[in-house]
Amino acid sequence: METATVEASALTRLYGGREAVSDVSFTLNKGEVLGFLGPNGAGKSTTMKMLTGNLAPSSGSVRICGIDIIENPKEAKALIGYLPEQPPLYRELTVDEYLAMAARLHRVSGSHIKKAVQVAKERCGLTEMGKRLIENLSKGYQQRVGIAQAIIHNPMVVILDEPTVGLDPIQIRDIRALIKELGGEHSVILSTHILPEVEMVCDHVQIIHKGKLVFNGPIDVLHHQRHGNKLVLGLKSPPATEALLQVPGVVSVDPLPDGLLRVHYAEGQMPAEALVQAAVNNGWGLYQINPDQTTLEEVFVQLTFHELAA
Repeated sequence: METATVEASALTRLYGGREAVSDVSFTLNKGEVLGFLGPNGAGKSTTMKMLTGNLAPSSGSVRICGIDIIENPKEAKALIGYLPEQPPLYRELTVDEYLAMAARLHRVSGSHIKKAVQVAKERCGLTEMGKRLIENLSKGYQQRVGIAQAIIHNPMVVILDEPTVGLDPIQIRDIRALIKELGGEHSVILSTHILPEVEMVCDHVQIIHKGKLVFNGPIDVLHHQRHGNKLVLGLKSPPATEALLQVPGVVSVDPLPDGLLRVHYAEGQMPAEALVQAAVNNGWGLYQINPDQTTLEEVFVQLTFHELAA
């Protein structure tokens, strides 16, 4: 049975009469990784602050494991681990000193602090870094320390705001692997503007634009939107468009660079076999036929087009 860990209902936040976030609602279950995706300024960080209780919504509600974060803030916040976009690090401390302090702030009992620090370091790949000053660590390791403080008290919900910004490719790969691992035992909300990041680590996706959700669904649905109903066709002796439109299921044909053609087909149809047969029968010289995948960037533009045009 699925257990809801985060329930956001009609979250709205006004700044000077302008809606920075408008009517955002979703549910996150235990063991899920939710990708919260949008361009800079879309309302991601404002939403994160409302989810963590750092900013009161103008209207709407947030419940963490059934506890209303406005009515019972201490109880609800105790179930959350939060890494803001700028990690709250004390660079003059060692990793062990900082994590022990974070454990105390999260009310981990004194007898369990040493164990909590050890477990957090192991999970975040910091076992050998305990005695190192945070200011002497690379940005990638500082980010790991930030994640370690977010999970030091073993929270039900981990919220990460842009955790890979400014990291090099190897550091990004390691942090993404860590996020996927966290998703096995916690509910994770990952805020990012990096489209491929969501596809790599998330089960569920929400896209926010100008404060409004424009997409909310499983990652598989986003994959389907990438594939669509299109084929790329390469013919040495292409016929007139009318001949291709005679193939059952084909609804339109667009020219592409390098002499290729994009063939759109009707929902529920797959005219690839019929196109191959027609090419053989008519001597069109078929040398390429494959699905035409839309890039994630193109999917994003399609989803936000009505907002961009407004």
